[in-house]
Amino acid sequence: MSGHLTCVVVAVDGSETSMKALRWAIDNVKLRSPSPEFPEGGSLVLLHVQSPPSIAVGINPGSIPFGGPSVEVPAFTAAIEAHQRRITEAILNHAMAICAEKNVTAKTHVVIGDPKEKICEEVDNLHADLLVMGNRAYGPIKRLFLGSVSKSCSNHASCPVVIVKGEGESGQTAETYNRE
Repeated sequence: MSGHLTCVVVAVDGSETSMKALRWAIDNVKLRSPSPEFPEGGSLVLLHVQSPPSIAVGINPGSIPFGGPSVEVPAFTAAIEAHQRRITEAILNHAMAICAEKNVTAKTHVVIGDPKEKICEEVDNLHADLLVMGNRAYGPIKRLFLGSVSKSCSNHASCPVVIVKGEGESGQTAETYNRE
C-alpha cells in the first residue's frame, strides 16, 4: 500500500485474528518516511478497547442491592479494573512482541467503552489514514445478539478499513472498505 500513510490504526483485542491483522498490516502497509514536513514519519498505532467494568462482569459493580438501599462496593470495581489492566497489558505486550520481531515501532493506545463506537471515535481523533482489524467470524445467531465490530467499523469509520479474516473462513485473507 502507499508510502504516504501518516497514521495506521490496528485494533487488537487479544484474539488470534486481531494478531493476524497486525501481521498483515506490518507486511503490507508502508508508512510515510520521515521528511522535513513530517519529521516523525508515519505511525502504527495499536488500539485496544477495554469493556467498562460493568460490562466485563455482566452486572453493575457499583452497587449490589441487599433488599434495601444499595451498598457501594468500590473494592469490587477496583478488582475488576485491575484484572482488565492486566489483560490489556498482556494483549499489548503480545502485539508489541510481534512488532519487535519485524523491527517495527508502534505506539499503543487504550480506551474504555463499546468497541464499535470507540474504535471509530479514535480513528477520527488520531486522523487515521487506515484502520486494520480482524474478523472473529461469529455465526449468524451470535452476530445477531453481539453484532459485528468489524462490520460496524466498516460502515462508520472515517477512513478505509481492511478486515483480515480468520483461519477457516472462505475467500480472501483481507477485505478493504473505502469510505468516501
